[in-house]
Amino acid sequence: MQKILTIFGFDPAKHSVKTEMLAGLTTFLTMSYILAVNPIILSAAGMDKGAVFSATILAAFIATVTMAVYAKMPFALASGMGLNAFFAYTLVISMGYTWQEALAAVLLEGVVFIILTIFKVRQAIVDCIPLDLRYSISVGIGLFIAFIGLKNGGIIVASPSTMTALGPWNATSLIAVGGILLGAVLLAMKVRGALFYTILLMTIIGIPFGVTNVPEGFTLLSLPSSLEPIALKFDFSRFFAVDIDYIIVVLTLLFMDLFDTIGTLMGASIGAGMVDEKGNVPNLNKALMADAIGTTMGAICGTSTVTTYVESTTGIAEGGRTGLTSITVALLFFVALFFSPIFLMIPSAATTSALFLVGVMMMRPVLNIDFVHFRTGMPCFITMMMMPFTASISEGIVLGMLSYIIVKVCIGEGKHLSWFMYLLGALFILKYVAPLL
Repeated sequence: MQKILTIFGFDPAKHSVKTEMLAGLTTFLTMSYILAVNPIILSAAGMDKGAVFSATILAAFIATVTMAVYAKMPFALASGMGLNAFFAYTLVISMGYTWQEALAAVLLEGVVFIILTIFKVRQAIVDCIPLDLRYSISVGIGLFIAFIGLKNGGIIVASPSTMTALGPWNATSLIAVGGILLGAVLLAMKVRGALFYTILLMTIIGIPFGVTNVPEGFTLLSLPSSLEPIALKFDFSRFFAVDIDYIIVVLTLLFMDLFDTIGTLMGASIGAGMVDEKGNVPNLNKALMADAIGTTMGAICGTSTVTTYVESTTGIAEGGRTGLTSITVALLFFVALFFSPIFLMIPSAATTSALFLVGVMMMRPVLNIDFVHFRTGMPCFITMMMMPFTASISEGIVLGMLSYIIVKVCIGEGKHLSWFMYLLGALFILKYVAPLL
């Protein structure tokens, strides 16, 4: 048994099987909403909803197993939120591409990612990010996921006058707030599995109040839908015609996935202390390869870009440190193929506590950021604030790095930046300018 566990980087002298598996269960419960949301979003693009459900699970399973065995890290992967909306609402509905053409763009992006990872270009991008900015990425992600949690729980709502406002007190928001308070108390008491127990209890409490919906004719088992309507349904005609707009689409997907993944891996690892004295993440390039493979396999199965999930931080907060955590998540995804009615019952209000409290934990690295000097303080502040304000980890990183480069050059410290940093800056500018041309 011990030899099998070493495949996932598990060391019995340092790690606990119970802790790792509980961490995987917590991560899965926190990100399981994607099983309900992704089919709804992609079906708006004309894709078969049942087939997308199966594709979402299979893509997550393959990518997360790769992360567990190859990178041996406690991160889970699935079709990315934001990236799926870009696929359906921007590429297909707004820009007029067919979903087959959009799916081909995802495949091309995945292949390019694999190439970049093999030649360690993605590792070079990570290495050129200054340490202060790395810390701010962790804090920014914490703010972002806390905001997501508050929004999902109905605690924060949209407002036409102030953009956001405190939501109405109802069963959903009260359960979300109750979960936050209960989770905080359990964490303060150092109860192992605090976040998982909170999610479970809030789900049960939500049943009599109608927050947790038990569907009529509820059954435990359901056979998975076929992938046939969407798997391998690619249309490369625009790519072979060298359509410039289409090439820009592929590059846009590339940028979004690249910095979402780098941000999540770096932010979560720094927040959990899973870095060396120089702030570097062990096995980072292998983790990036798992992400690249996940995107490619996801496109083959018939779903949008697969990325490393920021919700992995909930499992890491529960003590997950090895691939045993992620293999647990992968197995639970596979089980969900047959027990989807159970997993889809968990309401977003029940997971609010996990997202919010992990956001609190991820604020710790802010103590290491140099806010005394404006040349570092301002770019770090931009990185942290733009993640929740733009609802994008990648936009926060891009804008933070651009501002860092500009400030450094303007105060005469441009010589301290590497040529690769300047290359990234040029690409970032192109990212925003290209759509205007």
